[in-house]
Amino acid sequence: MASSPDVPSAGNTPDIPGSDTPPEARNAAGTTAGVRRGRVRARRAAVMAVPATLAAAGLAVLTAQGALGVQFAISGMPFTVTATELNGTGFEQFGGLDNMAEGSPNAGDTGGQVLVITSAIKHATLTKLCQSVDLGGTNLLITAGGGSEKVSATDLTTDSTELSGDAAFNNIEIGNDASTLTKAGVKGPIGVFSQQADTVRIAHLRQTNYATTAGVFKLPGLKLRFSDSGC
Repeated sequence: MASSPDVPSAGNTPDIPGSDTPPEARNAAGTTAGVRRGRVRARRAAVMAVPATLAAAGLAVLTAQGALGVQFAISGMPFTVTATELNGTGFEQFGGLDNMAEGSPNAGDTGGQVLVITSAIKHATLTKLCQSVDLGGTNLLITAGGGSEKVSATDLTTDSTELSGDAAFNNIEIGNDASTLTKAGVKGPIGVFSQQADTVRIAHLRQTNYATTAGVFKLPGLKLRFSDSGC
């Protein structure tokens, strides 16, 4: 973190040649104003950094809760996730609602709710994972699993509004009641359409997500940086 600029005390303020203004007055009217402007800029930078910090923490946070056990309020800022390949065992998918914190500036006319598709995978590996968050003018970019070791996760859940790729399933069941799912250990709301499968493979995965949780999330070769472009 950047340190605050040194602020001279009133008693140590140097005299300015050709000025009749007392040092104390000059310090209050000049130096202090400059410090205030600097502090305002620092506060603005800190505000912009908050979503980036939360996004990075959200990717690394470990939680053993299932999708419906996650009660945190979403930020309402979508993030993009891509991978050249995802492989998973124990796959479930069903619809749900995510909620923002009350009074969130990102709520718009949605009432603070986002309709999502929850995907749950008991064990998953991802190759060349990329996650990006648009902060307005710059992107927080996170990459991992680009080397010989893949990203791995257990009890992985993602809440998405968009998902694309080339998918293949083994022993898929379509049309289940979400409350009866058994493959990934997560149960959805009763009466909600769902599907599940023993295994899933998705090549060229691309998701628009609002939330991600995992029991364990291992990110070999993790890199976090700001970038002009996202995933």
